[in-house]
Amino acid sequence: MELAEAKDRVKAIEGVLTDSPFVVFHTFVCQGRALRVALTERLRKSARKEGVWRSREMLATLKNAAYGFNDQHARSVGGRDGIFVMDRTFRPANEMMAKLFGRFLDKPGSGAEELATAVGVSLPELLPVRLVSHHLRLLGVLARKHDADWLILVDCDRSE
Repeated sequence: MELAEAKDRVKAIEGVLTDSPFVVFHTFVCQGRALRVALTERLRKSARKEGVWRSREMLATLKNAAYGFNDQHARSVGGRDGIFVMDRTFRPANEMMAKLFGRFLDKPGSGAEELATAVGVSLPELLPVRLVSHHLRLLGVLARKHDADWLILVDCDRSE
């Protein structure tokens, strides 16, 4: 996927983000498995606030979803792009953890429960993840289903 195509896809769905819990951006096939990447209105608001909505940084990060989620390399070792699990036990706690856990997964009324229901899993089945590129991290949840994986993005983080 080229950046121009990614930008066109984001433009095409941004008008309907408020109408549903998430909207599918693209389905990547990674290691023979489908990965449906979805965006949320919550992500759009956060990315606009950070000044990265539809930016080159954001589009490049979305393209990195093509790497897929690898169970063998589920944790980031630093310097790698891809989808990585976030852990509540990491110390010191960082802003990404506050955004994903404190302000989304653990917060009543945040929309996390609606996302889980919409994708057909329970809230505890959603894996907290970050989609990483060199300049940006997109935060979200990963639902591992028998037919495909779902990566639903809900926030962004520019911190190093």
